[in-house]
Amino acid sequence: MKKRHFAVAVPAALLVTLLGAASSPVLAVDSFKESITEGKFGYSFLWRLENVDQDPLPNNATAIPLRARINYHSADLNGFSFKAEFDYIFHFGVDTFNAGAGNKPNPPGYPVIADPGGEDLNQAFLQYKAGFGTFRAGRQRIIYDNARFVGNVGWRLNEQTYDAFSFSQKAGSDFEFKYAYVDNVNRIFGADVPAGDHDQNTHLLNLTYKFENATKLTGYYYNIENQDVAALSNITWGLRLNGKTRNDGPKLGYILEYAGQKENTDSLVDYSAEYWRADLSLAFNWATMYVGYESLSGDNTIPGQAFRTPLATLHAFNGWADKFLATPQAGLTDAFVGLKGDWGKWKWNVLYHDFSAQSGIADFGTEFDGFIKRKFKGNFGILLKAASFSTDNPAYTDTTKFWIQLTADY
Repeated sequence: MKKRHFAVAVPAALLVTLLGAASSPVLAVDSFKESITEGKFGYSFLWRLENVDQDPLPNNATAIPLRARINYHSADLNGFSFKAEFDYIFHFGVDTFNAGAGNKPNPPGYPVIADPGGEDLNQAFLQYKAGFGTFRAGRQRIIYDNARFVGNVGWRLNEQTYDAFSFSQKAGSDFEFKYAYVDNVNRIFGADVPAGDHDQNTHLLNLTYKFENATKLTGYYYNIENQDVAALSNITWGLRLNGKTRNDGPKLGYILEYAGQKENTDSLVDYSAEYWRADLSLAFNWATMYVGYESLSGDNTIPGQAFRTPLATLHAFNGWADKFLATPQAGLTDAFVGLKGDWGKWKWNVLYHDFSAQSGIADFGTEFDGFIKRKFKGNFGILLKAASFSTDNPAYTDTTKFWIQLTADY
């Protein structure tokens, strides 16, 4: 079980009430009893087969986990409500993989599949919602923008959540303000190992303005102070511009983003780093073509100068083979091109990455990624997904991964 921090402990009596609550929409009520009985109860299941072939390890890794999730959100009483969410990850005795960060199973000679088993208090927060904004205190999911800097690492079964106080406000349809003070990050490895539970003194600020032509401008300032791993502390600020045209024909989409970064007071080294991203897409009726370039700066001669993204949903960026979960010392550039669309009720996406050093001339490798997925009757889903990374650089290794995933949400 993850370590409990402020405003996240749930009394035993509340758990009994939660498990006995009827399923009904969340709505405003007049009494505490009604806030419980009229709350919304839900559950979901996610089953996955993941296989990893990674040179030069002698064995392929295979994991077949099942995540069962139950949650409950009370009805609104004078603006107040609460939510609790619990996960349990089963592995059914399959141990031919390394769960990562010291978790079991960890047999020698197997690649990492970072889905440790066991129970997890995923969310538990008190919420107050009024006309001027929404307050939350407790364990919660936080995702800002495209999750490049602050996200929930939702691809892994034990997602990343935050023990935090947060506030969000929308002024009409144009302006949105978000702030969070983070006391602890509950990482994907779970609290049984040091890498899974990081104390924080972190402030996250994010502001977005939407123009009439569907363009959005976002400014952000993230002061991350990791009290357990000083190397992950940093101060990051940036601007992001994204939007798309509204013409009747093919629609042009675009993203332009810049971020600067420097050391925090707890950092081990003094440094400054930069992040750039530019995307273009062209959407037709049958498919969308897209191309992009992302750069995270580094220095191939001085350690500790690389751009850091310690709270990011990393799997969504720089290839699904997850070869660049930490920025290399020399930095990273990722040039990619892809095509995505619909085929009947199926959605598909294929893309190609070319990775190289931002500082120096090193080539890191190339990668092909792709998936096909669909929903069935609203509640059920299937996903087939693969990633293949190839390299001639001795610092990296050829890696192939594939996944089969089934979901059911209620």
